[in-house]
Amino acid sequence: MQKTTFAALGVSADLVAALARDGIEEPFPIQALTLPDALAGRDVCGKAKTGSGKTLAFGLALLELSKPSPPGRPDSLVLVPTRELAVQVAAVLSPLAAIRGRKVAAVYGGASMERQVAEVSSGADIVIATPGRLIDLGERGSVSVAGVKHVVLDEADRMADMGFLPQVEWFLRRIQSDHQTLLFSATLDGDVDHVVKMYLKDPVRHEVESDQPTVEEMSHRFLKVHQMDKPKVAASVARSQKRTLVFVRTKRGADRLALQLEREGLAVGVIHGDLRQQQREKALKDFTAGKLPVLVATDVAARGIHVEGIDVVIHYDPPEDHKAYLHRSGRTARAGEEGVVVTLVLWDQELEVERLQKRIGVRQPFVEVFSNDERLADLASWDPAEAQLPPVPRPAAAAVGGRRTR
Repeated sequence: MQKTTFAALGVSADLVAALARDGIEEPFPIQALTLPDALAGRDVCGKAKTGSGKTLAFGLALLELSKPSPPGRPDSLVLVPTRELAVQVAAVLSPLAAIRGRKVAAVYGGASMERQVAEVSSGADIVIATPGRLIDLGERGSVSVAGVKHVVLDEADRMADMGFLPQVEWFLRRIQSDHQTLLFSATLDGDVDHVVKMYLKDPVRHEVESDQPTVEEMSHRFLKVHQMDKPKVAASVARSQKRTLVFVRTKRGADRLALQLEREGLAVGVIHGDLRQQQREKALKDFTAGKLPVLVATDVAARGIHVEGIDVVIHYDPPEDHKAYLHRSGRTARAGEEGVVVTLVLWDQELEVERLQKRIGVRQPFVEVFSNDERLADLASWDPAEAQLPPVPRPAAAAVGGRRTR
């Protein structure tokens, strides 16, 4: 069976050559399905999971269709849920846009508004934005979406989960021109379905199974731990891995855990909303490059982290619901690689996690461990469902109810 090429999908030779120089020659399924319709100017509704190649699916269409724009009036607008995703989309599209003489600007909170105003005002043809910061620029009169001809809603389900859809709809109602809308989402129900019905015109619908793993393709471990020993358990898991991503619920908890893991001798980065954007970007860059083997993140970063080769995802704090579990866990086991998802469970969280297991369709016993348990070094090598597990010695100085150890 002959493979599809970008050229066969309608992508121009200069962009095809640029992709080839980066080793990108064969389209991902979502790109092969959606690009012809997007290039034809149709509204497109694409159902695909995070990490499936959506950025180039809509990005190449925008680069082909976007026209030079006057200051503060972009021709194309991409709305994304998080700062990290805005930065990553801009990083992918900017070099390709330069080939076409087009300019890309990323607009997001946590960075200099003056610099972003200057970038948009200098004639950005494609603006990639988080909704809140774009509203800020609009209220200052620095940007207008009235003349937008192409709008992309990327990870619309995540924007719905984060409560951004009212802001998204605020923008969609203010686009005065006849325009094309491309919507990409992992799910198309609920509020996302409302947006599709209200704002897309006779959309072509495409759905793909991406390389992001399903629940069945991940190895799951639910470890019953003790409060004082919990950071050491996380350290024992991470110590034997090349790249470990740890999720916590709060910003303060992320900072505290990072310090605790550093005391255990690990090099750790941290990402959360209170850090300067430069700090967040550096931590993610160093984690991606392998300079930092451990990254601690809050949930807001779950959709913004697209890093290959993550060996283990640790739910240090159990996620709030099954959707958050899947968003977090989807950072590992990509493209056929093995991956393990670990949930650390305290005694008063067992009922909550049992309910979570039912929602994701995974039924496993909680395995009690201490930080000196040899099984933590190779979580995939043993089956938690086995009735007979090797005895685990209680650590001599386990801080289970005694004094805090350092």
